[in-house]
Amino acid sequence: MNMREINRRSLIAGGAAAIAAPRLIPAARAAEPLRVVAFAGASNWPFWACLQEGFFARENVDAVLDFTPNSIDLAKNMMAGKYDLALSSVDNVVAYNEGQGEADLGAPTDFAALFGVDNGLLSVMAAPEIADLKALKGQTISVDAMTTGFAFVLREIMARNGLSADDVTWVKAGGGAQRLEGLLNGGAKATLLNTPLDLVAEARGFRRLARARDVLGAYQGIVAMARRGTVKEKAAALRGFTRAFHSGVQWLAAPANKDKAIALLMAKMNGMPAPAALKAYERLLDPADGIYRDLRIDAAGMKAVLELRGKYAQPPRPLTDAGRYIDAGFLEAALK
Repeated sequence: MNMREINRRSLIAGGAAAIAAPRLIPAARAAEPLRVVAFAGASNWPFWACLQEGFFARENVDAVLDFTPNSIDLAKNMMAGKYDLALSSVDNVVAYNEGQGEADLGAPTDFAALFGVDNGLLSVMAAPEIADLKALKGQTISVDAMTTGFAFVLREIMARNGLSADDVTWVKAGGGAQRLEGLLNGGAKATLLNTPLDLVAEARGFRRLARARDVLGAYQGIVAMARRGTVKEKAAALRGFTRAFHSGVQWLAAPANKDKAIALLMAKMNGMPAPAALKAYERLLDPADGIYRDLRIDAAGMKAVLELRGKYAQPPRPLTDAGRYIDAGFLEAALK
């Protein structure tokens, strides 16, 4: 047999073997489900951008967002394992971990903040006839809960204007969307709203009495929070979510995406008018005072949260170690 015939038979044999052997193509990994809960509002704008632009899909995360009517339901559902992640006030993390939450969850909590979203973007909004903060004396004011969330922010703003908690009537109305509705229909004369809910009230003739940032300075508002056990169990999905969320923030902030970003906000905020959406866009993406581009948890803002809780919470106790409420290495590991 000459060399040409040997080569021909080798090729035939090799081809037959290739046909017979199964092709080793790796199977596509199914997207990992992640159940997320949040309050209604524009803190969810990056989430919507991630869905629209495919950032979750790129990270192989199947994230589903539900809305909570109030912080009590949120805390109970997180503790029960109904959700993996929440976008919520960091004060809720501190309150429940310290046993100072509005509801008894039946066991010690292990909540941890994973990354920061914003400083709360909070304003005291009031009925048109309320001229200033001092005019709130004797009026009805709504909050989500008296012992968690942003109630202490409102109490501190009042205190710096000569009002005590006993000077007003408090109504527990739920999250921002519920408090906005109560303000608009007269159920309360004032409340604390974040952007863009404050802009909705303002467009209806309601008065902005103060911006929390102007009164208090630094304050850490919304964070992504999870149970520490969940962080271990779903590390890959939570890190993927964080990378996607970061990409969503960068996409919103890119000038080339301005028109699409505003259109997305208008669609998700029940047809928000274009002028209000433009104001919201500018406020939410203010480099110094809007959504955090780097998803940091602000150290000075955390200090303010702990100081207010140490001042107003029951039982009172000084809180100084912010690291107890934060998974310090999570963000760096997710974004590296």
